[in-house]
Amino acid sequence: MTKPRVPVLVGIGQVLQRTEDLDAAKEPLELMVDAVQQAAEDAGSRELLSRAGAVRVIRGMWRYADPGRVVAERIGCPGAKTALTHYGGNYGQSATSQSFLDIQRGDLDVAVLTGAEGGRTWARLQKAGKKTAWSDAPGEPDEWIGEDLAMWHEAERARGILQPIQMYPIFEIARRAADGDSVEEHLRKISELWAGFSAVAAKNPNAWIREARTAEEIRTPGPENRPVSFPYPMLMNSNSRVDMGAALILTHEELARELGVPREKWVYPHAAADAHDTMAVSVRDSLCESPGIRIAGARALECAGVEAKELDHRDLYSCFPIAVRVSARELGLDESQPLTVTGGLTFGGGPMNNYTMHGIARMAEVLRDDPGSRGLVTGNGGFLTKHALCVYSTEPPERPFTHENVQDEVDALPTRGVAMDHQGDVSIEAYSVMYDAKGANVAHVACRLSDGRRAWGNVPDRDAAEAMTREEFCGRKASLGSDGVLTVRE
Repeated sequence: MTKPRVPVLVGIGQVLQRTEDLDAAKEPLELMVDAVQQAAEDAGSRELLSRAGAVRVIRGMWRYADPGRVVAERIGCPGAKTALTHYGGNYGQSATSQSFLDIQRGDLDVAVLTGAEGGRTWARLQKAGKKTAWSDAPGEPDEWIGEDLAMWHEAERARGILQPIQMYPIFEIARRAADGDSVEEHLRKISELWAGFSAVAAKNPNAWIREARTAEEIRTPGPENRPVSFPYPMLMNSNSRVDMGAALILTHEELARELGVPREKWVYPHAAADAHDTMAVSVRDSLCESPGIRIAGARALECAGVEAKELDHRDLYSCFPIAVRVSARELGLDESQPLTVTGGLTFGGGPMNNYTMHGIARMAEVLRDDPGSRGLVTGNGGFLTKHALCVYSTEPPERPFTHENVQDEVDALPTRGVAMDHQGDVSIEAYSVMYDAKGANVAHVACRLSDGRRAWGNVPDRDAAEAMTREEFCGRKASLGSDGVLTVRE
């Protein structure tokens, strides 16, 4: 039997664009090319680019149809097969894991992965009343990675609960209720967690916000930190108004040696896993747990031969504090440990689906500076829905790189029924409060019926919504009307 190749990450690139000149600002496609060129320089071999058999791009908030083809032509591998992922913050790691497997099997010699966003430039163009002049990059990729899955239950749609800024705070408040924290204790806890992320970003040369913010600054609403959806002001939200690009170059040991890539640049994948929780939040047994992360994480760590407490470095996907808190708990990590190497999507920067590639790139830098150490990178897509994890090290794994799909185990777990047309008594399970320019606007509420089923309601009364930011409403009795309006009993 032929011995499997040993896949290795050899080149990383990260680019940030901060130009004030809108006419000079590069579009995301150009940022991708720049990041790939930088990754080749990092590896010390431009020949890697001409040898690339695949150029895989993380789908972004742009209209490019086949960006990988343009990138391939510009970096000198026009014959490379192109791929584009579906939407999801998990796909940066999922596509990387797939590429490692393709190299290990001998299907590829070199894979280039890249992605970029121009959220800052786009927002400034919108404000100036100008249109983007970005390319179309027409065509069709040779391959699609992942699945384009519907992640909304009709019960959620009926109440207008469709956005991450509405759903993640509901998870957060469910966690607060489960922990028994007061409103004030909880705000201190999550702001202190985020202050730790900010401190890491301050030391990351490729972080978007490198000014360290205190916990008090992070939790206190103000002109520069407007409330968005309680309990999260702006500084607890993913920061998508960034112009950022990243790239990875993967190959195998034999070719890395042949092309003269310095050994100190090599970073090995040890083991990876993917899984997703129920597509619809409505049917999840718990709003503050993730069986997908728990089972996939345990399998990845087991295959890598490392326990969570033995990891030297971690980068947990961090669109909102609760994403980190759930991941940490499910993986057996403590929130007091450093849980990011970038600073997270608020401070490190949140270029939509491509954040995880920046996490991998930064993890590679950290591991190179700490030879022999082991690091975990996680990705998350949807509403804590789709998960991808991988353990990395500068030391080769004791056994071939392993990728596990544990979906059958996750799917076998209990789910919860949904009451679509319930009218009458309910108890409040968790909620979020949305803001507009005038203050608290509406609360979105997950409710439980006496038989355990879940229903959704809205509290449109501003005074009641405001009270829900000051007092604990979880566990209170309420009445759900036919119009979806929830009336809370005193």
